[in-house]
Amino acid sequence: MGQDVERLEFSREDRTRYREKVRRCLDVFARMLSESRFEFERPMTGLEVELNLVDESYDPAMKNAEALEAIADPAFVTELGQFNLEINVAPRQLSGSGVSEFENSVRASLNAAEEKARGVGAHMVMVGILPTLQVGHMSKDTISANPRYQLLNDQIFAARGEDLAIDISGLERLVLTADSIIPEAACTSMQLHLQVSPEEFPAYWNAAQAVAGIQLAVGANSPFLFGKRLWAETRIALFEQATDTRSEELKAQGVRPRVWFGERWITSIFDLFEENVRYFPALLPITDDEDPVACLEGGTTPRLAELRLHNGTIYRWNRPVYDVVQGLPHLRVENRVLPSGPTVVDMMANAAFYFGLVKALADDERPIWSQMSFSAAEENFHCAARDGMAAQVYWPGIGNLSASELVLRRLLTRAAEGLDSWGIDPTERDRLLGIVERRCLTGRNGATWLADSLDDVIAAGVTDRHDALREVVRRYSGHMHTNVPVHEWPVDAGVG
Repeated sequence: MGQDVERLEFSREDRTRYREKVRRCLDVFARMLSESRFEFERPMTGLEVELNLVDESYDPAMKNAEALEAIADPAFVTELGQFNLEINVAPRQLSGSGVSEFENSVRASLNAAEEKARGVGAHMVMVGILPTLQVGHMSKDTISANPRYQLLNDQIFAARGEDLAIDISGLERLVLTADSIIPEAACTSMQLHLQVSPEEFPAYWNAAQAVAGIQLAVGANSPFLFGKRLWAETRIALFEQATDTRSEELKAQGVRPRVWFGERWITSIFDLFEENVRYFPALLPITDDEDPVACLEGGTTPRLAELRLHNGTIYRWNRPVYDVVQGLPHLRVENRVLPSGPTVVDMMANAAFYFGLVKALADDERPIWSQMSFSAAEENFHCAARDGMAAQVYWPGIGNLSASELVLRRLLTRAAEGLDSWGIDPTERDRLLGIVERRCLTGRNGATWLADSLDDVIAAGVTDRHDALREVVRRYSGHMHTNVPVHEWPVDAGVG
């Protein structure tokens, strides 16, 4: 939900009007799809990176407003928690050195922003969940000042009618309740955007769903939450629970969750938007003045504001996006699977692996989703979130094997094929996919480095868990700034 909102209370009439309008938007969207009114000749890619702010002790710094003022760059925006920021990176094409251009742009922006934020006592850390977050940081007072977050919080809790329950069992167990959605702010991710045509969208979305678990396995970077060691990518379980609008009774009835993997392969992007309207009541029933039918018939592009806002409050791990740029509509697959960090080059390697792999799978004559059940893809996803590279996953033609072995035996080659199809420079292809390969060969990604580093700190005599996690974040932050891939980081004190 990226847009600003001002309306603080909604009546029954507001909800009825919104339902009618969002269905009208859906009808117009169907017409646009049938008439192929979309821009896709020069497909663009984009990315967003969410960040944590820490103080000199490596604890969360509740200073995003001060940091944004100091940074003074419109690419940086607020996020849910006062200890969060997000950078929106300008879109570009992948061909040639597109991924390297992303890398250089992100590094330059982050380095400049870090220097300015330091002046207000804040430092940036790219990690899926900040290890030094504590339960005491999870109060309504730490929600960012932007009214849209408080409004979203109020609407989720109005729908639930009771406090949130967080219950995650991993190597340790975490059980707590929360009276706001602020635990969601612990989850910081990297979102990848891929522009596609209406005809290509189903293949790319299905491919993205099929590989979501593999992405998690190689890119996991969130083993700790509130001092507990849980899943390799605890962010998945936390986000699913922290934005759940359902009571226990509604869960038992089979009501779909708003953080949703989905339940079937699709044949059209319309399937996803139609499911949104059919299954999910409005959280933010804000009605725009635009008449989408009049716009379409008058030769202009409708914004479909209600459909887009509704879509922004349903948190699919691969989300469909309708957007309008310079009067031209386009469609995107927004991949929301990956955590932030550990370094910019690690994130670019994750991006290259994803963009290449979905391209290769989407182009296959016999698609992977015709050989694999949707439930198998979902099981891969949650197994990988829990167990990381050691997760046992299923892949057609091979059966069950570890995620790292699957990447090495089959998927790196497919990703390279896809990057070649995008026209990416072979040197860049080999550099970035080589990072993914070395992670799989060494068994070292962000999650394993963080866990092993905590063991090292404790073995060195730091007995207090929170003090030990501060030292882990200190080391992590030092390595992060070198832009050396995480598989090369030493576990002992090293650079940090």
